Amino acid sequence: MRFWDASALTPIVVTEPSSAVLEAALAADDAVVAWWGSRSECVSALRRREREGILTGTGVRQAFAVLDVLSGDWAEVAPAPRVRAEAERALAVHALRAADALQLAAALVWRDDADLPHEFVCLDERLRDAAFREGFVVLPDDDVYAGIAPR
Repeated sequence: MRFWDASALTPIVVTEPSSAVLEAALAADDAVVAWWGSRSECVSALRRREREGILTGTGVRQAFAVLDVLSGDWAEVAPAPRVRAEAERALAVHALRAADALQLAAALVWRDDADLPHEFVCLDERLRDAAFREGFVVLPDDDVYAGIAPR
């Protein structure tokens, strides 16, 4: 079981250079844990690609079908005062945007409640750094990430 950031979930839903690596990581994972807002972040990414003409109508429909299945199967960390408090603490100690702080906070709450290896799947450089500093094993590992890092 791993915590998945929206930056790593989106390439599962729509084909990107990082998709193969993340699909392999997903296949090796017995369960996905995600923040309550991750689906909305994925929707935002899909709609942006649609507005930019990267996804056609058919591509958008296919991506939403995959997102429906994926999000229907993941375990979700719900919004709660504890998540908000962790996010606000994270904003004080890491150079993160609010949405990324909420992602990290959800992972921290999950980690405290889970007696499992603590892996964090993410493609956002600042969030990867913050997760590492918080004690997570960040995936994909740095060597793989260097080859697929978003430009």
